[in-house]
Amino acid sequence: MIIGLTGGIASGKSTIAKWLLENGYTVIDADISARKVVEPKQEAYRKIIEQFGQQIVAENGIIDRAQLGAIVFGNEAEREKLNRIVHPAVRKDMLDQQEKAVKNGAKTVILDIPLLFESQLQWMVEKIIVVYIAQEEQLKRLMLRNDYTEAEALARISSQLPLEEKRKQADAVIDNTGSIEQSVQQMKALLKEWQATP
Repeated sequence: MIIGLTGGIASGKSTIAKWLLENGYTVIDADISARKVVEPKQEAYRKIIEQFGQQIVAENGIIDRAQLGAIVFGNEAEREKLNRIVHPAVRKDMLDQQEKAVKNGAKTVILDIPLLFESQLQWMVEKIIVVYIAQEEQLKRLMLRNDYTEAEALARISSQLPLEEKRKQADAVIDNTGSIEQSVQQMKALLKEWQATP
C-alpha cells in the first residue's frame, strides 16, 4: 500500500513521519529528495543555476537556499520556474526509492509530501493522510518554531493550500491539536483499520 502523508507547515507532519520510521515503516521524504536532487552534479542543480544565475551558488558550491528563496518567495512566476525544474526530479527520485523498498519487501510505503495537493500528486498514492491543526494553532507554532513575525508566518502558511481544504480531500485526518501521544494513538488505529503493516 502506498500512503501519502501530508499536512501544512508546522502542522506536526514530521513528528508523525518520525514515529512511522521508528516503528519500522518505510517513509520516503519529499524534502530530503528535494535537497538531494539540487546537490552539485545533479541535473536539477545545473538547470537551476542556468535559470537563476551564479549568484545563488554559495562559496562551497552548493545552492544558497536563502538566496534562492528570496528570489522565488512571493514571486509566482519565478517559483513556477523553480518548481518545473525541481518537481519532476523529486518525483523520479521518490518513485525510484519506492520501487527499491517494495523490492526489498516493504508492505506499506509512506510518501511524505508536504505539497501533495498543491503539486497534484494524488496519482502517486493509494490513500492520503492529512495531519491537521487549526490555523491559529499553526500560526502560533510556526512563529515559535522559526522565530517568525506574524506577517512572515502568515506568508509561509498562505503559500500553501489551507489545511481545511486538504482535510476535505483526505482519506483520513490525524488531528494534531492535542498531544503527540493522542496523534500517535490516532495513527495506530488508522494503520490497524487499513491493515497497513510495515
